[in-house]
Amino acid sequence: MTPDASDGSAERSPTDPLDIESDAHLEAVRDEHDVVLVDFYADWCGPCKMLEPVLEDLASETAATVATVDVDQQQQLAGDYGVRGVPTLVFFAGGEQVEQHTGALSGDRLRSIVENYTD
Repeated sequence: MTPDASDGSAERSPTDPLDIESDAHLEAVRDEHDVVLVDFYADWCGPCKMLEPVLEDLASETAATVATVDVDQQQQLAGDYGVRGVPTLVFFAGGEQVEQHTGALSGDRLRSIVENYTD
């Protein structure tokens, strides 16, 4: 996975999910990219593991930036977003939170949501 999104290209999304390391890191990713999908996950979560390849495909095939937050390592950040279960998927467009879903969604559903916020 790519360690950060600072490649100097605001218009291109990373082709691999980004590991979010702090609130400031998430804020920087939101500010740098138009559409961001954040997956709040846990290593012990079965549905989270099933969702991982779907998110990798979205990162490489869509204009969205996909980011991941390990809720066990980033408990405060998860709490800030009201994460009560994993996986929780939070969508940002133009730096603002636009949707939040708890539970694994299909690749088609995720792609549809991303397309709603991209040109």
